[in-house]
Amino acid sequence: MGRNDEIPRFANVLIARFSALGDVAMTVPVIYSVCAAYPHVNFIMITQEVPASLFINAPSNLTVLGFDIKTRYHGVAGLWRLCRELRSKYHIDAFVDLHYVLRTHFISLFLRLAGIPCRHINKGRRGKRALTRASNKRMLPLISSRARYREVFHRFGFSFDETFTSIFGDERANPAAFAEISAPKPAGERWIAVAPFAKHRGKIYPLPLMAKVVDAMAAWDNVRIFLFGAGEQERDILHPWAERHENVVSLAEKRYGFPVELSLLSYCDVMLSMDSANMHLAALVKLTVVSVWGATHPYCGFMGWHQSERNAVQLNMTCRPCSVFGNKPCYRGDYYCLAGIPPSLMISKVKEVLDGKCE
Repeated sequence: MGRNDEIPRFANVLIARFSALGDVAMTVPVIYSVCAAYPHVNFIMITQEVPASLFINAPSNLTVLGFDIKTRYHGVAGLWRLCRELRSKYHIDAFVDLHYVLRTHFISLFLRLAGIPCRHINKGRRGKRALTRASNKRMLPLISSRARYREVFHRFGFSFDETFTSIFGDERANPAAFAEISAPKPAGERWIAVAPFAKHRGKIYPLPLMAKVVDAMAAWDNVRIFLFGAGEQERDILHPWAERHENVVSLAEKRYGFPVELSLLSYCDVMLSMDSANMHLAALVKLTVVSVWGATHPYCGFMGWHQSERNAVQLNMTCRPCSVFGNKPCYRGDYYCLAGIPPSLMISKVKEVLDGKCE
């Protein structure tokens, strides 16, 4: 644990991470742990309005604020107004920048002008370029994003152990939280969460193949499958998958919100997910994830919290990884890194995890 007498000069520490959703989710274990280590310090986390709802059961010394930075606090003038409001209300005396983009550069500048010390994340861009370049790749694992987040706090003198376990602590959520989706989990039934989408094409397993995976798992005894998605397009894709099976439910029919969906995930036995935000959300409730990797790679440092590379499904190809975020065009043009993964490989990996939990 941190020694509370090490940093008496900091009383109100501002933290910023605005996007992406998965990156914000990865801050949770770090921020909850530092809050536990330094209960006399007030931490103020600023992010966007939607990811702000991820911080369930937050420590008493953590304030989470969601801001509309695209309209109300847009531009340099908007950020100046945001800094002024934060300083006035929370008396900020240190700034931890876990994002390090132009927007947070300006926030740092305004705070420094007021004499407030600032530290920012080292994103390790050089190592990521060496890992994703087309030739002469340096295939070495980089430190995780969570370790990079912790390092920023350490440079301010915050020394702490990782004490976070789950946003629900040592328990599961109250089943009443997801009553609109499902009745409480029956004894002996296994729940599988499937999250087939990601933001970029280089992370998405071909949907016709994923449909075969869902069909195969739906045929197992005492299994119920929950399909995770959001928006009209994803709803239209998942609806037919659920219609084919009585034991398959699509959550894309309605926006339930993170508190509800995370409550449901706390009762699942395994999640099958792309390298996406869902992998990181599942990790926040101690759920084992079978993750699928195409253009990206666990070596880039974005493996889910306490997740094992043993459960990562990926092909050993010389062109992988070609991208940190999966947003670059495929070198080959066919995304074979994903299309070449047989459905049977994912099915067997999910079964392996379920069988292991039954032992």
